[in-house]
Amino acid sequence: MNALEIKNLSKSFPGFQLDNLNLTLPMGCIMGLIGENGAGKSTTIKLILDILHKDSGSITILGRDNRENIRLTKEDVGVVMDEVGLPECLTAKQVGKVMRHTFQNWKQEEYDRLLTKLHLPDNKRFKDFSRGMKMKLGIAIALSHGSKLLLLDEATGGLDPVVRDEVVEMFHEFTRDPNHSILISSHIVSDLEKLCDYVAFLHNGKLLLCEEKDELLAKYSLLHCTPEELQRLPSFAVRYVRKNPYGMEAVVERSGIPADMKCSPIGLEELFVFMVKEGR
Repeated sequence: MNALEIKNLSKSFPGFQLDNLNLTLPMGCIMGLIGENGAGKSTTIKLILDILHKDSGSITILGRDNRENIRLTKEDVGVVMDEVGLPECLTAKQVGKVMRHTFQNWKQEEYDRLLTKLHLPDNKRFKDFSRGMKMKLGIAIALSHGSKLLLLDEATGGLDPVVRDEVVEMFHEFTRDPNHSILISSHIVSDLEKLCDYVAFLHNGKLLLCEEKDELLAKYSLLHCTPEELQRLPSFAVRYVRKNPYGMEAVVERSGIPADMKCSPIGLEELFVFMVKEGR
């Protein structure tokens, strides 16, 4: 059973269309959803949660249609959206009491442990939290009710680098259980590069690719060369090209490049930027 299966998912708005999206997140894995603002990342997560209603396609969460048995889905899915929606008058301690009556599998000891680990005050009102503190509280809630799947929309946004690193480690720890999985969107591609097993690139509502991260980074390299050297390469090996004042930069498939040509490793962010500019 997969943690998440999305097949031929479409949703139209004035001026935007999420077009025929297909994603599969295996159990025990973390998938990063990468895309610029307006690419469709938040729309995808809201469709998974049935906050938005799809025009067509199917969404299966832990083997169940996302519109069926909402109570079970609520128990099994931990959610952190870009805006953590909690009453502003409540303290973190009071939020725990509310959640104890919201989730059947609420784990108060785990929640208290996470508040301490994330340096969140018990008795400060939510309205006085910084954005980073609000995101940390949302993460603590998502990890405290026996979730099997985490859906995280920009959940590392607003966190300083040290706390981001701690949160990334917490997510790694979560998926050490083979029955746990994560779908996370983020503009901070360096976090996803450290965290994810799979990456999916979205651009203007279309899926550019969805592949295992390690295979993707092993497959492609960055080549700096002259126009003449580029012309001599087999066409199948050259995927994306950019001209700069010093020559040519190309994303190439390593398997098609002669051994005497030196290539550099390429990161996810650089690969994504190449693909988006090529798409334009």
